[in-house]
Amino acid sequence: MPRVGGSREARRPGRWIGSQYLLLALLAAHPLQLAAQAEVADSLHHPMVLRWWHGAIVAGGLSALMLLDGPSQRFFQDNRSTGADSWARALRRGGQPEIYGTVTLGLVAAGLISGNHEVTRSGGRLAATLLLAGGTATLGKLALGRPRPSESLDVDGYSPFSGQDAMPSGHTTMAFALATALADDIHRPWATVGLYTLATGVGWSRMNDNRHWLTDVVGGAIVGISSAKLVNGHWRIFGLHPPSVLLGPDHAGLAWRVEF
Repeated sequence: MPRVGGSREARRPGRWIGSQYLLLALLAAHPLQLAAQAEVADSLHHPMVLRWWHGAIVAGGLSALMLLDGPSQRFFQDNRSTGADSWARALRRGGQPEIYGTVTLGLVAAGLISGNHEVTRSGGRLAATLLLAGGTATLGKLALGRPRPSESLDVDGYSPFSGQDAMPSGHTTMAFALATALADDIHRPWATVGLYTLATGVGWSRMNDNRHWLTDVVGGAIVGISSAKLVNGHWRIFGLHPPSVLLGPDHAGLAWRVEF
């Protein structure tokens, strides 16, 4: 029978330590891999401009995917185990402040201490990405008011501004924002595969824990990826240019420019 409620306590909490160290090691390698790449520069000179029909396609795809929300929730809960709960507890940390906050502050601090402005700018872009992703996810949760599967099995139980906050998944949003921002800066196949795999693991953990529907997780991934692409200038929308990181001897800040 499907289970409604939070995840069970793990019998062996030490199982997740290895995966947590793997995540931290992968993210810590980021400042060492920053380099100018010709293809990155080209994508900034020729960014993809988002149109209204891109949004329509995404909305239509999510609406169609809702048909799988119920079956996927039952599948994950029917096949849930202590081992899966242990992995989920480790992986969901990738969408929590102790990971993305530490990585962001670490990049900014490393850049300022070493005098490497590119590393500092990378940390600034990451901070802007996380702020945009987190703000968008919060507004989406408020506006949609979807119940979590642990609260109600009514897939269509939307009630705007009711306090219900399933869609989009905040953990998944932040994990994919972090993964996309770092992957685009590092620009190495191993980093891209590793970071997106870990972000996908965060999304899986939220479904395993019965905290989110499939479309909550997919929606969170879309918000996170889009936020990173807009901040780093690979995508453009409404004439909004990517933010500039302003550095000085006694200040650091971000500035946005909009063309009308």
